[in-house]
Amino acid sequence: MKYDIIVLGSGPGGYVTAIRAAQLGFKTAIIEKENLGGVCLNWGCIPTKALLKSAQVFDYIKHADSYGVVAAEPQADFSKMVLRSREVAESMSNGVSFLMRKNKITVIKGYGKVLPEKKVHITHEDGLESVVDADHIIIATGARARQLPNLPIDGEKVIGYRQAMTMKQQPESMIVVGSGAIGVEFAYFYNTIGTKVTIVEYLDRIVPLEDEEVSRQLTRSFKKSKIKVMTSSELLSVDTSGEGVKALVKTKKGEQELEADVVLSAVGIKSNIENIGLEETGIKVQRDKIVVDDYYQTNIPGYYAIGDVINTPALAHVASAEGITCIEKIAGLDPERINYNNIPGAIYTEPQIASTGYTEKQALEAGHDILVGKFPFTASGKAKAAGHTEGFVKMIIDKKYGEILGAHMIGDNVTEMIAEIVAARKAEATGHTLLKSIHPHPTMSEAIMEAVAAAYDEVIHL
Repeated sequence: MKYDIIVLGSGPGGYVTAIRAAQLGFKTAIIEKENLGGVCLNWGCIPTKALLKSAQVFDYIKHADSYGVVAAEPQADFSKMVLRSREVAESMSNGVSFLMRKNKITVIKGYGKVLPEKKVHITHEDGLESVVDADHIIIATGARARQLPNLPIDGEKVIGYRQAMTMKQQPESMIVVGSGAIGVEFAYFYNTIGTKVTIVEYLDRIVPLEDEEVSRQLTRSFKKSKIKVMTSSELLSVDTSGEGVKALVKTKKGEQELEADVVLSAVGIKSNIENIGLEETGIKVQRDKIVVDDYYQTNIPGYYAIGDVINTPALAHVASAEGITCIEKIAGLDPERINYNNIPGAIYTEPQIASTGYTEKQALEAGHDILVGKFPFTASGKAKAAGHTEGFVKMIIDKKYGEILGAHMIGDNVTEMIAEIVAARKAEATGHTLLKSIHPHPTMSEAIMEAVAAAYDEVIHL
């Protein structure tokens, strides 16, 4: 069988790539060894948000009296939360199946391995093997949970994100190792429904890729919620021989032993680039990532790579954008190269975190003379009415030209607000553009306008 485009992997990079290819008239096939939608739809972005929503609803009911609502004492039904999460994931995966049929994309269930001369070897689900040809082969095989040598995942007492979403029983206590998006989201979820949670972070602050003020605010919020936060702490070993887990942690004050029912390893991801034919095909790899050009072609013509297997932010929306850009370039269009300094980041804890562009420290290191404006949600009428006043919006603006260098938000639903900044930066709008754009009142998004106003010493409500 010969195709114009073959895509390996059906995550948000792969399936979006395949659909755009079909839209542009290419005969397209997609190869997937598990479920359509990849990790994001089945084990990542979507089902975790379903769990987090359940936790949020539970938290609302626990505090119903503060809204003038009388409710019985709520109980968290952990198994039903997990079931709802799996049902949401299944529904979304079925939705991708529908999109494949709608766009006449051939779905091949099996394990794909690239070969020289633009061929792909497939080991099908039934064990049979075949080889297919394509003019262009796009690798979108994603990533998996990274494992530390001193923290091997056994799936029972030491778990990864997949097991954290499908545990049969809610643990009474949990140690979360790592405080990136995966770590803090699961810490929030389990803590909210009653699990005693301890976060162990090797660096000196949690969510270390975020602006330092955002890290400090989340630390305060977590401690207020009774999550124990240990930074500048290194996990040395785990002992799983007993009923629970004993973790030996090195801190500034010396070694400390922690006990819990389970340890969640959330120490990052590992690219899925082994045993997919890269060596045989001659595709260049550097530091666990496939090397590509600005339009995602590898060093071997006709072979491309997008998403978590290349050295760009490991985010679903980034993989999707890369896939579309790659296909449009193949089609002879003139797609704009992706500006990786204008990618929105989102973390769905409570309070949520959203960001784009430079942090304050990065802007200064890049040599910018900056204006910084910050507006706290304690001064927001909408936040007060909603009962969620934790957090702030922080805007970083170039003093000379008014360029919007970065935005950093922590608060209720801020992940729904960050796209305004991304669009403004892409349009090369200035701080004054945002300041003079009338925002509806009362909304959380007013805080963006007010934060810009604060940078220019024009803030009204502070």
